[in-house]
Amino acid sequence: METEYSEGKSLIIASNRLPITIKRNENGDKQIEPGSGGLVTAMAPVLRNRGGTWIGWTGDVDTDSFEINHLLQSQSRELGYLLKAVHLSSEERDGYYRGFANEVLWPLFHDFVSTCIFDPDYWEHYDSVNEKFAKVIAANARGDSFIWIHDYHLMRVATKLRELGVRNKIGYFLHIPFPPPDIFVRLPWRFQIINSLLDYDLLGFQTNRDKRNFIRCVRTYVKNIRIRGRRQIAEGQIGDHKLRIGAFPISIDYNEFARMAASEEVSRKAWYIHEDYPEKQIILGVDRLDYTKGIPERLQAFRNALIRYPELRGKITLMQIVVPSRKQIPSYSDLKTEIEVLVSNINGEFTDSGWIPIVYIYQSFPRDELTAYYRTSEIALITPLKDGMNLVAKEYCACNIERTGALILSEFTGASAQLYKGAIMVNPHDVVGIADAIHQVFHMNKEERMSRMKVLRRSVRTYDIFRWVDSFMEAVIAKKLDNFPVIEDFNPVDNVTT
Repeated sequence: METEYSEGKSLIIASNRLPITIKRNENGDKQIEPGSGGLVTAMAPVLRNRGGTWIGWTGDVDTDSFEINHLLQSQSRELGYLLKAVHLSSEERDGYYRGFANEVLWPLFHDFVSTCIFDPDYWEHYDSVNEKFAKVIAANARGDSFIWIHDYHLMRVATKLRELGVRNKIGYFLHIPFPPPDIFVRLPWRFQIINSLLDYDLLGFQTNRDKRNFIRCVRTYVKNIRIRGRRQIAEGQIGDHKLRIGAFPISIDYNEFARMAASEEVSRKAWYIHEDYPEKQIILGVDRLDYTKGIPERLQAFRNALIRYPELRGKITLMQIVVPSRKQIPSYSDLKTEIEVLVSNINGEFTDSGWIPIVYIYQSFPRDELTAYYRTSEIALITPLKDGMNLVAKEYCACNIERTGALILSEFTGASAQLYKGAIMVNPHDVVGIADAIHQVFHMNKEERMSRMKVLRRSVRTYDIFRWVDSFMEAVIAKKLDNFPVIEDFNPVDNVTT
């Protein structure tokens, strides 16, 4: 899809982190390497082709800005688009990132209100760092630049840019869920946040449910705003400012994952993995260490399945991969301990000669190795308590090139609205229900598995990451919104069989 912004207009992407990683070589010197991930995969070719700049934090604090800027210049030449850093002090990192972003917004927007720490100092740092981002963006913006801000770290940026006199079109995409009014009301700074979001020209959410939650909050906390439209994109007006509010489910590069899964190297790795578990179905869980992912509940459900369905013993293995995350936050360390104790107890209770029920792996994997796990696993068990989208579910489907895998998916993922017709849907709090789903999938015949996976793969292939980018960019400039389809939500009633 060609948009106005592909014809000479520059694009500025701003996110908390730049699409690079900083490492030290053998001599202890810093060097920069390209990052990975869905957002990088989607935006890098757009920036290269259309001309653009990516602005964000390097992840380092109290660093020599001259050294970092020099490294970024060199990396920019290799990438084909500009990298510009926002430099943070350790105090700013602690207040803005570890504090407000991860101890206020993250738990609140995932319905974990009891874990929020509403420290006023956190808000002050969040506000000032958003202003820092805005100043770097303003210094790099041209009159024709479209500015696209990403995620919950940077909600205030549009307001700060408007205060600096920037009148460019500004879009915003929230990668995590948006809470309903009865949750959002707990935020002491709810009026500042909601009004800042209304300063954008286009607001994008993962699901129609998130979009509706936002609109309900706006109608609750903002006077004199008009919002109309029931399709994918609604239109609002407050004073002279017009904005659009839409649902744009993010996705993956389907073709890249499918090609990698079919490669000889990944095929060989997948064979070696399954060779260690002969005549067993591998159930795969892949999660970043986070309390929103429902890992303890999943382990309890697996234990319930082994108790209630003894024929599964020795025939299935749960391979739970946990990617380290936010090690400096005590609650995450406590969660890691809880998971390890559960794994130890379940293995101690059920391990038999030649069979360990749970293989627990606490580490990050290169993409090709993770793809091998996707390729070789008969079942993916993806049960977050709340998730904006969950790209692991889509990656698993793309890599299931034999179409014999099965997906068990939480109702409370953004991906559920897209994948429910082929997945086995579960409530992640329902330990017995997940156990029943494991039993059902274990006994599912090949024909049903292939039929379901065909539906899943077709959906992920059709609605890939590039379609996501194009639809968002088109929504900025489209004069009429009639061509945008209605985005549905998963309704548990849709999954009931009678």
